[in-house]
Amino acid sequence: MWWMPAVCGAAAVVVSVLLLIRLRRGGSRWWAGAVALLVAGLLLTGPLALRFGRAEHDPLRALADQGREVALRMLVTERPKPIRSAGYADQQAGPRSVVVAGEVLHAEQDGRAVLTSGRVVLLAPFASWNGIVPGQEVMATGELAPPRDADLTVAAVYVRGPPSGATVAPWWQRAAESMRAALRRACAVLPEEQAGLVPGLVVGDTSGLSERLDREFTDAGLTHLMAVSGSNVAIVCGAVLLLLRLLRAGPRLSAVLAGVALAGFVILAGGEPSVLRAGVMGGIALLALALGRQRSVVPALAGAVCVLVAWDPAMAVSFGFALSVIATAGLVLLAPRWAEVLQRRGLPPGFAEGLAVPAAAFVVTAPVVAGMAGQLSIVSVAANVLAAPVVAPATVFGVLATVVAGVWPTGGELVVRLAGPEAGWLILVARRASEVPGAVLPWPGGWWGGALALAVAVAVVLALRRRRLRVLLALVLAGVLLLVVPGRVITPGWPPPGWAVVACDVGQGDSLVLATGEPKRAIVVDTGPEPGPVDRCLDRLGVDRVPLVVLSHLHADHIGGLESVFEGRAVGGIAVGPGRRPDWAWRQAGQIAARHGVPLLELEAGRRLEWPSLSLEVLGPAFVSEEEDDNDDGTQINNSSVVLRARTPAGSVLLTGDVELAAQSDLLAAGADLHADILKVPHHGSRFSLPQFLAAVSARLALVSVGSGNRYGHPNRTTLDTLTADGALVARTDTDGDTAVIPDQTGPALVRRGK
Repeated sequence: MWWMPAVCGAAAVVVSVLLLIRLRRGGSRWWAGAVALLVAGLLLTGPLALRFGRAEHDPLRALADQGREVALRMLVTERPKPIRSAGYADQQAGPRSVVVAGEVLHAEQDGRAVLTSGRVVLLAPFASWNGIVPGQEVMATGELAPPRDADLTVAAVYVRGPPSGATVAPWWQRAAESMRAALRRACAVLPEEQAGLVPGLVVGDTSGLSERLDREFTDAGLTHLMAVSGSNVAIVCGAVLLLLRLLRAGPRLSAVLAGVALAGFVILAGGEPSVLRAGVMGGIALLALALGRQRSVVPALAGAVCVLVAWDPAMAVSFGFALSVIATAGLVLLAPRWAEVLQRRGLPPGFAEGLAVPAAAFVVTAPVVAGMAGQLSIVSVAANVLAAPVVAPATVFGVLATVVAGVWPTGGELVVRLAGPEAGWLILVARRASEVPGAVLPWPGGWWGGALALAVAVAVVLALRRRRLRVLLALVLAGVLLLVVPGRVITPGWPPPGWAVVACDVGQGDSLVLATGEPKRAIVVDTGPEPGPVDRCLDRLGVDRVPLVVLSHLHADHIGGLESVFEGRAVGGIAVGPGRRPDWAWRQAGQIAARHGVPLLELEAGRRLEWPSLSLEVLGPAFVSEEEDDNDDGTQINNSSVVLRARTPAGSVLLTGDVELAAQSDLLAAGADLHADILKVPHHGSRFSLPQFLAAVSARLALVSVGSGNRYGHPNRTTLDTLTADGALVARTDTDGDTAVIPDQTGPALVRRGK
């Protein structure tokens, strides 16, 4: 609200005036602070309040509240930010939309001009908008919506079409984008995950980062590594200054050349709030070096914050900007003192600093993260300690590769290979840290959650300063470790002895594991919507050999995790049905099979496969239509699902993929024996299940593989009621987690791992 800066500014003016009156007779050092506070108050009282008020009453904001359509020309101010989403049906996982921020130059609504000069964000298609460069002017038409953030943005615009009338970006922006593109091309020589991570580490370009890695870095508390900030500036400028020192350059020349490198790096990384903050602070520090003054990081940080917030008030409500500033302040004010304390207690200097830096960053940023995300990462400190040694070399090699690749692509590929091992180590740290049970704790969100986290952090820090309180804190932590951790880390009875079938909790998708009767060997049927969940499920089961992976059909929520099945395991082959759609999924399955050197097999109806305590019989599909249908909503692909009957020590299992009404009718009409003790309920328990089909199966146990809070309404209440009425005990992965079927004296029995 526009009046809040005015109130804050007026309060600052009053306080500063009182300080000046009180200190008028003495030459106190507080005079400088009082004068600075007075200047800041005057800035807040006038210009900032005016800008917030203008944004709040912008005509586009009123039209946004009504959901009107608008045509506008805008100046793009930031690089497009991809919005990633998990795969579903025939939609491949990955970015499908981007967020494009800009300033409106001209707007029209129903042919009438709208007098506005506000900021907007576009939510636009990824394919046509991802190549837009800051500094370009573009035209777009879309539907207005109120902005989500409480900043100077006046409206969001949902755009469906491509940009039009795009102008040429300034030469430095084109050069920066060309260098970023050269880095992405050079990274193609690295493994896929490393290739997506290195541009994020160097210039904050996360367009190639997988959703799995993004989530793992968040859970491990390592996302700050992919947000260009003060650490990147320190690494780049430090490397330049070190090189110039070796060349015996003077302090002023070193500062000038480091300033040139800093300016180039800021342009290369883009004008994000954290980049600008880091660039301004780095510039102040270099100016102090050039003038021969003693560098003071705290005044540099304070000066950077004041200048940037006055220039762009939206930074004052940016979580990324706040985290960057708070983290830097923590590293400056807390980390050196904590390192000294650890050294006095006998810890070597390098280890003391390596522990104090991530600990200080975690403590000061935890309240903001807790209030913003509603969760806390308890493995953040350990993960950052393990990651710290490789961040600097990865950044330096990445920046060097970016510069070289623009003029010598082969040389860029050679240099970027030097950053590959470091990126691989960071991926390993993030993955293993995120897999720690209880790595992420749920926490109240919003202001109250942040205040609670702040109170806890302050209490812990104060407790560590007194011997008796340290002992009490240690006893409390020991009690938590003894009472809480075993229940989360060592899940009682999991996996249950003699398990025959397990429905893995992989979210909104399918993945079932069938024991073969051989130690640590199992068949996997479908792999879920994304890498990660199926990998962790197999780890929990102790499976390290997979003779066969069966893909019931090629929808994304069944094949998305295929690559992760190969992680640390020997896989014998991949089997598919006769369906070949969607095309991208068929190509992906073939590429994964070729990359790992395993055969890609086709399962036809009537085929039988045998293992010591498992047999599979292919019942369908009987017919697959390969004709393209523009109106097909995925039903044809669902009906091409491979239907299997498995015979296990726990009883017979009918695995149905996503077969819907037509395929179920075909199976009934063919006279197939569908009776089974255990049913994998078709299509996540959707409403497209024939009661006659469910009755023909007459299962005692029904497994529904479904994701919590999905937007499809799965599982359908009518389908669940029909199963229950037929005498089936229903288990759901969204509420029960991994669910195992074991043999029992009276038939198959369920064991639920829980969420």
